[in-house]
Amino acid sequence: MPDNNSLYEERLDSALNDLQTCQNEHNIESCYVCEKCIGCETRTRYIRAVYESMSKGETGGFDF
Repeated sequence: MPDNNSLYEERLDSALNDLQTCQNEHNIESCYVCEKCIGCETRTRYIRAVYESMSKGETGGFDF
């Protein structure tokens, strides 16, 4: 069974892959130029995965 750190890393990798796929499909390099940026579920899931990966699921600070 994977440890917590690898679980968060797997979620981050998956979310990043989904985000990059979306950007490629829309032929853009950044979400900021997309008209759907605000409220985009793919972008929101990626941001959440980044924060969870940094904090390892703990509320509050980040483990750098």
